Amino acid sequence: MLRESTAMTSPQVPLRLGTRASPLAQWQADWVTARLEAPGAAVERVLIATSGDRNRTDSIANVGTVGAFTKEIQRALLDRRIDVAVHSIKDLPTEPTPGLILAAIPERGLCGDVLVTLDGRTLAELPIGARVGTGSLRRRAHLWHVRPDLTMEDIRGNVDTRLRKLQEGQYHALVLAEAGLARLGLAEGMTRPIDFATLLPAVGQGALGVETRADEDATANPALAAVAHLDHRATKCCVLAEREMLAALCAGCLAPVGGSARVAGDGTLVLAASVLSFDGRQKLTAEVSGQLEDYAMLGKRAAAELIGQGADALIREARER
Repeated sequence: MLRESTAMTSPQVPLRLGTRASPLAQWQADWVTARLEAPGAAVERVLIATSGDRNRTDSIANVGTVGAFTKEIQRALLDRRIDVAVHSIKDLPTEPTPGLILAAIPERGLCGDVLVTLDGRTLAELPIGARVGTGSLRRRAHLWHVRPDLTMEDIRGNVDTRLRKLQEGQYHALVLAEAGLARLGLAEGMTRPIDFATLLPAVGQGALGVETRADEDATANPALAAVAHLDHRATKCCVLAEREMLAALCAGCLAPVGGSARVAGDGTLVLAASVLSFDGRQKLTAEVSGQLEDYAMLGKRAAAELIGQGADALIREARER
């Protein structure tokens, strides 16, 4: 565990912010740090290696650990080695961790997926049997539903590593989160957005989660007050609706499940969800809408509609693969 101070001259006791060491995780930590320091907080960075970081060879589906990119950071929170954790929400298990609270979800921007090729091709323009790099069962199943000829191949590593493998000719295309590429300023001119009708994002994709301890005495945990202004109500309701849906399906973050919630022009929350078979042949969809404050009920309702269509069997099949 390495430490680097971002406010060494501050007389305050710094908030110890825990994060992974990847370039994207560092961007996210920088973003949160800047917004904590703006009102006067002092922040100290604590870098934490997770099991997902240490195992860089197995596919994500085979790592076999729930919370592969979050558990070690959460353990540091509970052990009081850090005060604040910054996660990519899509990596955070929906099962609550006793003693911890998701204190803030900042405003979310881009949340979709993009196809990355050397010449900017669309999904329809890929050659028959094209090799597509993705370790996500969700992305594989959605793309196989519209292009069953594609050859899906595992890929691991940070964004830079994946782009290098594309440039070396190991793949015809990659599928990556648009938010990550935009934050790092990578792959400009090489990406084509994939519409949500073809590929729904992962639950929580594009959103950050700021987690801290759920101490009963607020004076024992100043981090709760320090991060409160980062919370964005509409984003939080949307993300929590997505997570309620995923939790009700008992699917986990690795299953071929998509979910995306948005706030419509009239202020209602609209949640779209999908569950696919492992091979993409079957695709179940649901869309529900209602008041923003009813996000939990809407998530459960979407899950119930999918279960009524047979989602349980598809999720079970994907787990057994």
